[in-house]
Amino acid sequence: MNENENKSADTLKADNQKRIENHKTTASHLETAAKHHHEAAKHHEAGNHDKAAHSTITAHGHSVMANEIQREDTKRHAAKPKG
Repeated sequence: MNENENKSADTLKADNQKRIENHKTTASHLETAAKHHHEAAKHHEAGNHDKAAHSTITAHGHSVMANEIQREDTKRHAAKPKG
């Protein structure tokens, strides 16, 4: 393998590692969002609407962060040359 091929392989490996990290981070945010949505439902059932609102806002924040990571990852996939 020549120097250019080696750099290319290293770049692909780093790009793949970034995608793996993005998937794991996205999943973590979605899991946390789900947890807070469940908490919000429980708070509403108990009549604690202020706590439910707080849990809902927290869930929404995690959903937004997950969506931002997904959007960036989708751009990477779309920009990847086919070959």
